[in-house]
Amino acid sequence: MDAKEFVKRWKIEKEDLLKLYTSGSEKTEVASIIKNMELNPNQQKLMVSVLDGVLTDTFYSLLLGLDGSGSIGGTQHRFKVYDESGNLVSDCGDLESEAWEQFHGE
Repeated sequence: MDAKEFVKRWKIEKEDLLKLYTSGSEKTEVASIIKNMELNPNQQKLMVSVLDGVLTDTFYSLLLGLDGSGSIGGTQHRFKVYDESGNLVSDCGDLESEAWEQFHGE
């Protein structure tokens, strides 16, 4: 896996969470709360937009933090990401451009 694939997997995770939260099911606490709000269609559309923005910002910030180009909890460090076999997935600086492209360059 390289940086592009790593970011792609996080983007898929973000999309899956958005679907789960807004599906109308009660599989998660967030989905249950949203369902109990009994939103009208316009409110539901706004809720999806807000959640999409929150998840995008969260995942993008997480990736920039891992990349070393953003802070995590107020501190900024350089990290290298390795897979479970010890193969380098991302060296410092590899995730930033991929994260921008996949989360904001749509």
